[in-house]
Amino acid sequence: MNFQKPLIHGYLIKRYMRFLADIKLDSGNIVTAHCTNSGTMKSCLEDNAEVYLSPVDDPNRKTKFTWEMIKINGNWVGINTGNPNKLAYEAVKSGKIEKLKGYTEVQAEVKFDDSRFDLMAKNEKETCFIEVKNVTLKEGKYALFPDAVTSRGKKHLETLAKVKEQGMRAVMLYVIQRNDVEIFAPAKEIDPEYAKVLKIAYEKGVEIIPMQVNVTPEKIELLKELPFEL
Repeated sequence: MNFQKPLIHGYLIKRYMRFLADIKLDSGNIVTAHCTNSGTMKSCLEDNAEVYLSPVDDPNRKTKFTWEMIKINGNWVGINTGNPNKLAYEAVKSGKIEKLKGYTEVQAEVKFDDSRFDLMAKNEKETCFIEVKNVTLKEGKYALFPDAVTSRGKKHLETLAKVKEQGMRAVMLYVIQRNDVEIFAPAKEIDPEYAKVLKIAYEKGVEIIPMQVNVTPEKIELLKELPFEL
C-alpha cells in the first residue's frame, strides 16, 4: 500500500481526547491531527517522538491532517487503523498473502448475521469471511491484541465461528504494524474474555493469520506471517 501523497514530518507533543494529537512540524508550526486509533496506544506513544502525517483536503473536516506513524526505538509503528483494511484488500485481491491466495472476487464491508466483516473473498470452491485487526501493542518479543477491552472484537470472533459452522471459511487477519516483534498473542491481561473467545473460535476452525508489515513514510508492505500463541 503506497501513500498517495507525500507525508509530512513532525514531532509528537501530545495525544488527547483519544482522537486528537498536537504535532510540531519541521517548519515550527503546531497543528492538530486526527488520530484514528481509539485504543490506549500503549507501547507506541512517546513525547517528542518523530511522526508522519498525511494531509487531508476535505473542506468539511476540522483537522487537516491524519496521524499515520510514530518512531519508537528507531522503528516506525503504523497507528492509522484504517490502513490495515486497505492493505488487506489489496493483498487478498492480488494474492500476496500465501494462505489467502486464489480468490477471484473480493468485497469490503460485507454483512453476515449480526456482524459486518472487513472482507469477503470468493472463488468457485468457497466463500471466506475475513476480519482485519490492527496490532500495535508490543511486550517483549510479543505483538499483542487488543490494547483495550473490545466487546466488538469478541462479537466478531463469535460470528466468525458461526461462519465456520455454516461450512464457509473464517479468518482472523491480524496486521502487525511494527517490525520489532516475533510472535503474536492475545493480550490476556488486558482483555481475558477476548483471549478466551479467540481460543474457542480457533478450536472451532476459525483461522488465525498474523501478518507483520514494514511501515515507512512511502508505503506499508507485507513482511511475513508470524507464529502465534494462544
